[in-house]
Amino acid sequence: MTNNVDFAFGKNWQEFLKCFDEERLRIAEESLLDFMRLDSLEGRSFIDIGCGSGLFSYAAFRLGASRVVSFDLDPLCVQCCTALRERAANPANWEIKRGSILDDEFVSGLGLFDIVYSWGVLHHTGKMWDAIGQCARLVRPGGYFYLALYNKILRRDGKPAWAHSFWVAVKRLYNTHPLIGAYVLEPPALAAYLAIVMLRGENPITHVRNYKSHRGMSWRTDATDWLGGYPYEFATVEEVFTFVRSRHPDFNLTNIKVTSGRGLNWFLFERENR
Repeated sequence: MTNNVDFAFGKNWQEFLKCFDEERLRIAEESLLDFMRLDSLEGRSFIDIGCGSGLFSYAAFRLGASRVVSFDLDPLCVQCCTALRERAANPANWEIKRGSILDDEFVSGLGLFDIVYSWGVLHHTGKMWDAIGQCARLVRPGGYFYLALYNKILRRDGKPAWAHSFWVAVKRLYNTHPLIGAYVLEPPALAAYLAIVMLRGENPITHVRNYKSHRGMSWRTDATDWLGGYPYEFATVEEVFTFVRSRHPDFNLTNIKVTSGRGLNWFLFERENR
């Protein structure tokens, strides 16, 4: 990270591991295969950039990846991922490292991979575009680049919506003053989230109870991650597509999932096998 007001992602993931179970792992596996339109990861190498809890590294291992590399800058995230690797009986083909995607020397030593995966991470580095470029370097010809980034909401005049500057201020306050974050900001933020769920006609209790069906994640962990996740950047679908293609014209967008709100856009690029 480049900012001294960073969110404690690792601490949040430690809370997630308290509710980790086989069902969450199975759902994560299904999520990977579904978006990539694959039947398995047999024989493919997989790198998990900003591995967080290690859930999707574990999923890749279970799906038959020939080599799994997980790394994160946060030492607590490394500990979380290590705990899941231990749960998998410490397989020799699953490596865990501590490092930054913005560290050129570190990235240069990683090699190339069939699947380069970074979900909901690069917009928290403080240098999102540099981070995307670094990730793309790791994709082997014929490989995949799978990432998810916060969506940029635009006003009618083409400028970012007011919500982005509002959330930047909230996130900074949350991390600068932890007591205010925990006791003043969290309750109304979580209540507002559930109110939106109700306005969509959903039962908030059912929504929270079934939240694990969304990639195997925890509602409480994701809500805290959203509120505190800082640094915080965002991009339109067009900006991401143009950036990747301008630097890597042999990357073709093969799948995408978009949101109209402040959530995540998912991208799957496939590099031509030249």
